[in-house]
Amino acid sequence: MKDGEELREKLLDVITAVSEVYIGNPGVIKKALAASLVNGNVLFEDHPGLGKTLLAKALGRALGLNYGRVQFTPDLLPSDILGTKVWRQNLGKFELVRGPIFTNILLADEINRAPPKTQAALLEAMEERQVTIEGETLTLERPFFVMATQNPIEYEGTYPLPEAQLDRFALRMSVGYPKSLEDEMAILNARLGWGKDDPTVDMRPVMDRETFLRAQEMVETDIYVDPSIIRYIAELVRNARSDKRVEAGPSPRGALTLLKISKANAMLEGRDFVVPDDVKEYAFEALAHRIVLKPDYSFEGVREEQVVRDALRKTKVPKGAEGE
Repeated sequence: MKDGEELREKLLDVITAVSEVYIGNPGVIKKALAASLVNGNVLFEDHPGLGKTLLAKALGRALGLNYGRVQFTPDLLPSDILGTKVWRQNLGKFELVRGPIFTNILLADEINRAPPKTQAALLEAMEERQVTIEGETLTLERPFFVMATQNPIEYEGTYPLPEAQLDRFALRMSVGYPKSLEDEMAILNARLGWGKDDPTVDMRPVMDRETFLRAQEMVETDIYVDPSIIRYIAELVRNARSDKRVEAGPSPRGALTLLKISKANAMLEGRDFVVPDDVKEYAFEALAHRIVLKPDYSFEGVREEQVVRDALRKTKVPKGAEGE
């Protein structure tokens, strides 16, 4: 496991590097990194100005991956993301002009400001890591995942993401306001020290693409999952799905996401096996956005997170499992 320890140290260095420019909740950085280790798409949903885009850019810089940024607007077309074929008179043929999606990390800023047709252009890429342009299917370079942002309180001129697209996000996370006066002051002092608005331009990669791919492979092949943990995840998802307040519950994709990301968390914690606490740590971010409440309960102010909390309380933790 020497190679595993070295990879883990590199990943912890990534968290440290991002923490130097994203002054906030280090837990959010860790969860975003865990999602990236399983090629999981992440939706940052929170108020404006909390550093959602900064966090995504900093993570890409630290991982040494290529990234592209698209500002989603109402007039954005699918071809603006995917690319298109252009006739080249001098060559006598059509030539493919690739869009910004041909990268490792796509930053989709304010994704809900683009119309449904443009949002749908991402569906194939987010799930199958490929795109189809005018009948030609092209595979995206590994790794590939989307990190998107959206503002949950401003709905004028926006197009809410449909359930089908929300389900393709491994995690939906809230960055949150600074928790204390000291945190607020730390952000201001950091800005004075940077001397610029975008500190990510000075960031140096902590690892490269090949090293990151090795870490992804290790999460896939070297982290053990006991059958009792499999049962725990399945029961948790089914308990959330069968809640009387739920119109549509977490899909099997949600259960698979929770399984994969629990393995990534185990690696970040220095273990080669998953414990129940790995599952619990990501349950809200992995399942809540996959729940559609019945209108009556939604009008009463019931939140999807409450359903997940009740499902966690109801689901029996494997007897004798570590982390119980």
